[in-house]
Amino acid sequence: MPVFRYQGIDQKGKKTTGSVDAENERAARAKLRKGNVFPTAVVESGGTGATLLVSGEREFKFQALFHRIKPQDISLMTRQMSSLLNAGVPLVDTLTAMVDQLEQPKLRTAISEIRERVTEGEKFSSAMGEHPQIFNELYINMVSAGEASGTLEKVLERIADITEAQARLRAKIVGALTYPIIMGIVGVIMMILLITFVIPKMTAMLIEMEIPLPTPTRFLIWLTDQILGWWWILLLGLVIAITAFRRWINTVNGRTTFDRWMLRLPLVGRLIRLAAVARLTRTLGTLLRGGVPMLTAMDIVRNIVSNVILKRVLEETRDAVKEGASLAEPLKRSGHFPPLATHMIAIGEKTGELEGMLERIAETYETQVDNAVGSMMSLLEPITLVVMGGMVAFIVRGHHPRRERCCAVKKASA
Repeated sequence: MPVFRYQGIDQKGKKTTGSVDAENERAARAKLRKGNVFPTAVVESGGTGATLLVSGEREFKFQALFHRIKPQDISLMTRQMSSLLNAGVPLVDTLTAMVDQLEQPKLRTAISEIRERVTEGEKFSSAMGEHPQIFNELYINMVSAGEASGTLEKVLERIADITEAQARLRAKIVGALTYPIIMGIVGVIMMILLITFVIPKMTAMLIEMEIPLPTPTRFLIWLTDQILGWWWILLLGLVIAITAFRRWINTVNGRTTFDRWMLRLPLVGRLIRLAAVARLTRTLGTLLRGGVPMLTAMDIVRNIVSNVILKRVLEETRDAVKEGASLAEPLKRSGHFPPLATHMIAIGEKTGELEGMLERIAETYETQVDNAVGSMMSLLEPITLVVMGGMVAFIVRGHHPRRERCCAVKKASA
């Protein structure tokens, strides 16, 4: 059943927008009126929910910025579908239930169109493939394997588990970096205020008092004059530097060099490796347990890696596995995977329990990521405070008028 985007007025006289499923535009308008919504414009949504109302196009585009599909939305919907299928509800009825209860407009539109394709006889995974911006390659291949093996409900449950695990891992890393970033921004704002307002007034006062200034104070006055006098050149240079860096990092050599540097950083590099190993092993184990062939699973795992160096390692590993080699050997030979991980993979291959061993590896390194994030937080917080405090103290101490007057009086009496 098609989904229509609408713009209208509710019974309180306020403007409202949303989506509704109906057989045609007339039925959609009738359905809205029954819900005490008086539509002013109704149009059928496109494949991704991107077709907007002509009269409210700007409003819908503005709302799209705040209605992005989050991983939590995908995970919750997937788990609900798994529960309904486990309870014996047919797939089409399950999708209908999802359309009725989903609040995310784009996701609701996508599920509605997937339901229509499934009703017409198309495979569930093939219908999902029409929405790659919502369902990634991992999701689609897992669903396809579940359809082939008749275990779709179990596969959906595994997809929900892995999506939630990845979201938790991402949230931990983002949470670890949020505090120092906020403190850095606050520090920059404070420095700008000091340089722009405080130091010029203090400088004028010290010059009027004809007090001999020490070297740190003279340096700060000079630096302030340069920043205030040439701020536009500094800003232009910053924009040029950022633009040049973005162009450089988009090249093959630039990206490779940058990713290699990131892996070599003392704390960040270790965290990147741990997070990558946890995500790769979790994804690969889930794919293999869901019935996805090894080479296909390796292709999917390779595509979820953003670091070029690690992606190259996975490409070489896939080629080696294709030629008959074990999974553990090329990973060990690369030097980018921890010995414990490659050793456990080798044991899993020998015992025929590779899927379970990969999931154990993921649990081990997810714990290590937690510990690494905690260690990083314990170091970043005091370092950030010390640096900010030192900079502010240097400025305030260098421009303390009583201190300068005291120094001048002592020199005069001597």
